[in-house]
Amino acid sequence: MQLAPMPPISLAVYCGSRMGNHPDYKEAAIAVGHWIGEHGGQLVYGGGKNGLMGTVANAARDAGAQVIGVIPTSLVELEGANECCTELFIVDNMHERKAMMAKHSNAFIALAGGIGTFEEIIEQWVWRQLGYHGKPLGFLNTRGYYDTFLQAMHHAMKEGFMDQGQIDLLKHGDNAKDLLAQIYPTAK
Repeated sequence: MQLAPMPPISLAVYCGSRMGNHPDYKEAAIAVGHWIGEHGGQLVYGGGKNGLMGTVANAARDAGAQVIGVIPTSLVELEGANECCTELFIVDNMHERKAMMAKHSNAFIALAGGIGTFEEIIEQWVWRQLGYHGKPLGFLNTRGYYDTFLQAMHHAMKEGFMDQGQIDLLKHGDNAKDLLAQIYPTAK
């Protein structure tokens, strides 16, 4: 599984395979997809066609982005593999999915999502603070979705289990364009 050379913007997006209960989540996914395409970038995502995953992929593709989907065999039917990807890779398991997404991305963001979204972005955060990579990462905090999570992380810091340097590794914002400008400050 070898992809073409990585463009300057190759963003891994983690998000829900559901739409959520408010149209703002869908609009945020569309805004991220459009931004990637408008900046000549590449989306790397979980390969599903449902929910926010399918929304961000379709928006990116419609805006001219390359769309790389990586989905485990066990999720092809459950999440519906998105055949509209520029390249769709079906891998054996979640470990392979996450490794391939990380390898072919130069930044990571999380939109709203469930436990899979949390697990994937937190893993990248841990790897960043351990020095396994130096790639930027962030949360698109639509409708304050990540407010309580961020509060919990500050509580962990207050209680002595984290430090400000770990918190500072995370970018976050409630506007896609502003967050992506933090992640890719040289993007025009």
